Amino acid sequence: MARTHVIGAGLAGLSTAVSLARAGHAVTLYEASGQAGGRCRSYFDARLDCAIDNGNHLLLTGNKSTMRYLADIGAAGSLVGPASACFPFLDLRTGRRWRLRPNAGRLPWWILDARRRVPDTSFRDYLSGLRFALAGADRTVTDCVGDRGALFEQFWEPLAVAALNSPVRAGAACLLWPVLRETFGKGEAACRPRIAGTGLSGTFVDPAVDLLHRRGAVIRFATRLRGVTYRSAEARGLDFGTETVTLEDGDSVVLTLPPTAAASLVPDLTVPEESHAIVNAHFRLSGPAGLPAELPFLGLIGGTAQWLFVRGDMASTTTSAADDMVDEPPDVIARKTWRDVAAALGRDPDPLPPYRVVKEKRATFAQTPAQARRRPGTRSRFANVYLAGDWIDTGLPATIESAVRSGHMAARAIIG
Repeated sequence: MARTHVIGAGLAGLSTAVSLARAGHAVTLYEASGQAGGRCRSYFDARLDCAIDNGNHLLLTGNKSTMRYLADIGAAGSLVGPASACFPFLDLRTGRRWRLRPNAGRLPWWILDARRRVPDTSFRDYLSGLRFALAGADRTVTDCVGDRGALFEQFWEPLAVAALNSPVRAGAACLLWPVLRETFGKGEAACRPRIAGTGLSGTFVDPAVDLLHRRGAVIRFATRLRGVTYRSAEARGLDFGTETVTLEDGDSVVLTLPPTAAASLVPDLTVPEESHAIVNAHFRLSGPAGLPAELPFLGLIGGTAQWLFVRGDMASTTTSAADDMVDEPPDVIARKTWRDVAAALGRDPDPLPPYRVVKEKRATFAQTPAQARRRPGTRSRFANVYLAGDWIDTGLPATIESAVRSGHMAARAIIG
């Protein structure tokens, strides 16, 4: 029976393996580290004496690939969030709070209601978003919506930086349009915010690993791919250092590695070369905390932290496009972000509670027009070698949705 060898057990690899295993294909999944999940996992932190996620991720109900993946692994009920779409914000400079609340249906009449839109904006301001639909490959976010005004500062910039993990003056406008089209463009039901209720591993990773075991897939941890042997425009062997796996006729390989690692294994593969950082800070509070209206997250304007997530006695922040911040000492980062958290939760900014700062120096590829053009497709130039990962050309920014969708694309190519 033909076998697919999936290299990498991040979300792209898990998505690929789950799709193939559910379709009855023989799968072997290899992971260089000792656990699955990649950049989307939980772990026990001794300093905080609890499990934390290595990053914070906000999903929307319109993320159809992710929702399908969660349904496939039996974890569709593990996400939490409000019953209707609501995005709360706080301007840390003024203390002003507001909520952005889209309406049901595709016609966005919510922009006509001052109570539902960003303060100090008019409905005409939102029409600038249509420029993303016509944005060419060379246009940036600010080419489409400018870099001034309340709507830019309190909506376009937070949205674009979170989605693209790139400064707005450099971020590719063409990558933001699919986000708008698949969520806000479909009405309130497609843009209800969701977070992992019990942690990233409990939602995205452990159920997938369990399903793969039940379906007879082979999973090998602590197994790093060192090289690939090619012959006659096909991969014929996988070198793992201590052993070599010979590929039989009909076997396939899916590389779900970071772009530079994939390029080192596939000759003449063009990939994005630049990246941007994300910094997360986790704080163990003295007791459970809550945000207004019991929402699990809050957008922050004018501070160091950009998003705040609260679950029980844990408060976590995310700062994207954080290249200027990532090399700062953890205690400096913690003090800056804790001031923002304390202001949002009405806590005393002194003393600093127990914390953990998690830095992802190469969290995503730099989603600029130049780097976006370097994204390869699912198929490589070798007939039985496929690519998956949030950095390949899924048409989406490098997000969880893109990673999962890339796995679905690879599985479809193999099954087809």
